[in-house]
Amino acid sequence: MAYRFIGKSLARTEDARLVRGQGQYTSDIALPGTCRLFVVRSPYASADFGPIDVSVAEASPGVLLVLTADDPRISSLGGFTSRIRRKTPSGEPNFEPPYLAISRGRAQFVGDVIAAIFAETIEHAKDAAERLQIDWDVRPAIAETRDAPLPDAAQVWDEVPRNICFVHDEGDRDAVSAALEASPFKVTLTYPITRVIAAPMETRAALASYDPIDGRYTLYAGLQNPHYIREELAERVLRIPGNRLRVIAPDVGGAFGMKESPYPEYALALVGARELGRPVQWVCERGESFLADHHARDHYTTVTLGLSADGDFTALRYESISNIGAYISFNGLHTPVNNLGGLSGVYRTPHIHAHVIGVFTNTPPTAPYRGAGRPEAIYALERAIDVAAQRFGFDRVALRRRNLIQPHQMPYHTGFVYTYDSGEFERNMDDALTLAAWSDFPQRRAEAESRGKLLGIGIANAIEIANGPVGQPFTESADVSFDATGSVTVTLGIHSQGQGHLITFAQIAADHLGLEPTDVLVRFGDTDQIEHGTGTFGSRSVAVAGTALRAAADAIVERARLVAAHHFAVAPSDVEWVDGLFGAPGHNERLTMTQVARLSYRLSPALLGGRQGLSEKRVVAPEKPSFPNACHVCEVEVDPETGHWAITRYCVVDDVGRVINPMLVKGQIHGGVAQGVGQILSEQIVYDEHAQLISGSFMDYGMPRASDLPDMVTKNNEVLTDGNPLGVKGAGEAGTVGALAVVTNALVDALRPFGIEQVDMPATPSRIWSYLQGGNKARNGSTSYP
Repeated sequence: MAYRFIGKSLARTEDARLVRGQGQYTSDIALPGTCRLFVVRSPYASADFGPIDVSVAEASPGVLLVLTADDPRISSLGGFTSRIRRKTPSGEPNFEPPYLAISRGRAQFVGDVIAAIFAETIEHAKDAAERLQIDWDVRPAIAETRDAPLPDAAQVWDEVPRNICFVHDEGDRDAVSAALEASPFKVTLTYPITRVIAAPMETRAALASYDPIDGRYTLYAGLQNPHYIREELAERVLRIPGNRLRVIAPDVGGAFGMKESPYPEYALALVGARELGRPVQWVCERGESFLADHHARDHYTTVTLGLSADGDFTALRYESISNIGAYISFNGLHTPVNNLGGLSGVYRTPHIHAHVIGVFTNTPPTAPYRGAGRPEAIYALERAIDVAAQRFGFDRVALRRRNLIQPHQMPYHTGFVYTYDSGEFERNMDDALTLAAWSDFPQRRAEAESRGKLLGIGIANAIEIANGPVGQPFTESADVSFDATGSVTVTLGIHSQGQGHLITFAQIAADHLGLEPTDVLVRFGDTDQIEHGTGTFGSRSVAVAGTALRAAADAIVERARLVAAHHFAVAPSDVEWVDGLFGAPGHNERLTMTQVARLSYRLSPALLGGRQGLSEKRVVAPEKPSFPNACHVCEVEVDPETGHWAITRYCVVDDVGRVINPMLVKGQIHGGVAQGVGQILSEQIVYDEHAQLISGSFMDYGMPRASDLPDMVTKNNEVLTDGNPLGVKGAGEAGTVGALAVVTNALVDALRPFGIEQVDMPATPSRIWSYLQGGNKARNGSTSYP
């Protein structure tokens, strides 16, 4: 069909209130009589503690309630569970530690919850926390990922030998070994993927209330998936029916994967509200965020790529140790394993094997973070390709081109997890090379050298899975309802954390219902408004919720035919739906959807299947996942005297399927690239040898700034997927997936004259300077770190 609004860069509709400070975040909501929750956290990474004496704290001014793990109101709660289970080396399901609202008898990371204080003000609660009497028995701790499985490492859980949570193999190990053995060329690269935090503008927060009359709780919290959080908190923690907990997610100031898990503080706020008969508010301070948010990434990886004499990829081996943290978050075992299929990239590699070990450490749990394993897979592959080109004399672009999957080969089964339905990868690459003026780079490098600078250029092809998982994609829901005035409300099971969903889904609804986008009210984020939802993550929202919305809209059109047929006195099959208007042969009159909606409330329900009005709800899943793909080109300039470097140009050509709103897609790409650049540039959570956090503020944790990024040039190559009726592939994580690899490739290219093959993240100026001074000359992937 011809679209009027899909494909147009319509302005976001929520921005006017947000930029004027009129957004409503969790901490903005005020309920009468609200008291405050302060969470007392362990100062030790690993320590046993006995019963906590709370008597002095309870008697402190303003204190209403003090809870510890020994209190029956806490000990009766269930624990937080992991959505995914893996296998141990013995083949048994992995050990799942007791992840509780308040830890009982042992703290397992700095920031672990050991008590909760409810008071009239946060100052009263903090004062009382100083009066708790706690006897500690400090234990050895481990934070370093690569050391965790060593025989002499401190053991996090007595039940888990060598801290190994799981071992996962994917692919044919023997075939890969044989192919690598037979390959005339092969490269091996070892590197860390640093631990990072999401650092959203809005920290986590909760506002809880309890109605004793109907025994019903309400939780306000900035979340990506209110329905999943309701399920976890109600059924597994509070042990109540799901309909006794309402979860409302208001405006969310950034999430990125970190806000898709239940947390102890949410459960504690709900319990406190029930016990006190008053609303309870908890707002995470920024220092707490560093300590207690779920972190992300944190892998230690070795990748080996084999090549034929002509440059054909023969095999890829991927070996990684992944840090799970002290407990397993809701999706904690997803990231290290579920996106391994991305190791195929956009290339034909006949044999791939991945071996992943998940390890416990005395650190906060890790969780998905923008890309959730996709950037790590692309980094492994694209870095190995560049090292192979450098070491064996291949042209970087020609080597990639030789191995690219071609459009005529679609659908293409990679032989390793994924089957791609569509994509024009070579076109992406050619367009990106043109946008980046790749052929003119030698002149730019010579000009930089004349100024005493080192200029480097990098390329990376990226692909990711969206709208998955592979076997059974998650469902999503949409409710389209017209009221008696003819106004329409669209209620969705997904949520928005800044993506611009209000206008996006209004565009989709308007095109399929013959309306204007301004006619459509879009709602989400309240479990009382729609019964089912999966949530916003994995670049899935438009593809899956859009599919549900279209299905509901199509059903509305068919139902509206019945109304129009009655009005025109014709059979429903004779009613025409053309250009957003209903008509019938022999009638000059045309009815809009709004007019039909009004008429639908004036007809007997018997004429409309037993109910009045136009209202339809659909819960659907896509037929299969989709695979957004891209080519990134980055150029960097390095000052060899100081090690300082800057990105001087960045180009991305993306295939995200059908583009609903080009302006919003561009914004998603920009934001994703910024997060990827941040990880290479300066972001890293660092612990000392006692697992004490030493990067616990923005003074120590280097966030990227606007000045770190140049103007980005972007282009969309729309290759529609047949996996959903809109042809959408997904855009939310695309920028990050390629950014880690391409920035590193550009940096290494700049340092190539010094024989440097690898620059580890974060590539701080001091680290670059150290490489240039020969502090790590043999950067071939198997040396120690500076």
